[in-house]
Formats: sequence, structure tokens, C-alpha cells
Amino acid sequence: MRDAEISKTMSAPTELLTRPEVVYPDSDGQPMADNTLQFDWITTIKGNLDAVFLEDPDVFVAGDLLWYPVEGDNTSCVAPDVMVAFGRPKGYRGSYRQWEEGGVAPQVVLEVLSPGNTIPELLRKLNIYQRHGVEECYYLDPGKGTAAGWQRRGEEFADVPEMNGWVSPRLGIRFQVEARELALFGPDGQPFRTWAELARERNTERQRAEEERQRAERLAARLRALGAEPDSAGD
Repeated sequence: MRDAEISKTMSAPTELLTRPEVVYPDSDGQPMADNTLQFDWITTIKGNLDAVFLEDPDVFVAGDLLWYPVEGDNTSCVAPDVMVAFGRPKGYRGSYRQWEEGGVAPQVVLEVLSPGNTIPELLRKLNIYQRHGVEECYYLDPGKGTAAGWQRRGEEFADVPEMNGWVSPRLGIRFQVEARELALFGPDGQPFRTWAELARERNTERQRAEEERQRAERLAARLRALGAEPDSAGD
């Protein structure tokens, strides 16, 4: 064997051993939201979708999580404001690496817009979602009360023609866009609620229960004053 051939044979394993490892960071260094309105919408959508799929162990919902579609490529990544992956188990992830998730791309992504978003940025994300298998994509602008949606048709996205009243085929949630007001409703027809609204509802229920308890105690006291035993059966 000639010296050149020997050198080539010996260098191949060395090249494999010295090939740099691809690093997939868990953060892109960007803030989750640009303002309080955007942050509230992101957390509200993520939390309500968690509740919608609470009993299904194979629906993974995440907010602001980096998604790497292709192994070996750490540049074509994106962090949807909210994403939902059906067929993937719930649980902690530092990032969503599609090749470690059975090749399953998030089927639904939702982006909550802010004044800081740019057209090139939004187009870049849309192209990544289209190229890597997302089935439904929604851009929501709560500040302007508008929404846009796309649904996969073969290899490409098709516009959702009318977002007002549109029901996501995958999520079962309904979008309402009327008079520059944007709202989302769960499959049960109830509007998505913020954490503050949920806490207020719980407080109202507790207050109502306490009032009922006090009313029952007052009635029992009056009956005892009349010589009756509230717990005894009447004739």
C-alpha cells in the first residue's frame, strides 16, 4: 500500500474523533415577551391549553421553548410563543429536539405579536413552520384585536379565510375576532381566562360557600330556639 493511501486510511478515524460536537442551546438569549400584554396572552394561552389537555398524557404543551427540527443543524431553530405536540408525553424539556421526539413536529404553534415584531422575522418563522411539518399556525395581535391563521395543505400552508369563528381542527378551540377585540374559547365553549380571573372565580366560589354555610347555621340556630332539632327527621 502506498504512503498516500496509508495516510488517508489512518486520517479518517481521526477526523471522526475530532469532528466538533453540535451544541443545541436551551436559550436563544431573547426575552419571552416585549410587554405585559404579550406576556399575559402567552401565559394565558399556554395555561388554558394545559387545562384543555390535562387528562391526556400524550399531549405536550410548551411556551417559549426552542424547537430544533433537524439534527446537526442548530441554526434553523425557533421558539414559538406556544406550541402543542400531539403524541408526545408531558414532561420537562430544555428544548424540543425533533429527532429525540420520534420525529414528531409540533402540530400547532401560536405566536402572540407585539409592536416590536418585524415582517422578516415573522416570515422567517412562518417559513420554518411550513418547511418542518407544522399543521396549524396562528399569529395573534391582541393589541390590534386581529388574528391570522394558516393550515397545511400538502407541503404548503393555505390561509385560513376567516378567523372569526374559526375552530382549530387539532385543538378544538375557537377564535373570536369582532370589533377589534380578540378572544379564544375552549372546546367547552368557555372563554380562556387569565390567572387573575381564575383566582377571582375561586374567591367568589369560596365566598358563596361561606355565605351558604353561615345561612345554614343561622337557620339551624332559629330552629333550635323553637325547640326543633334541625338534624332530626320530621313526621
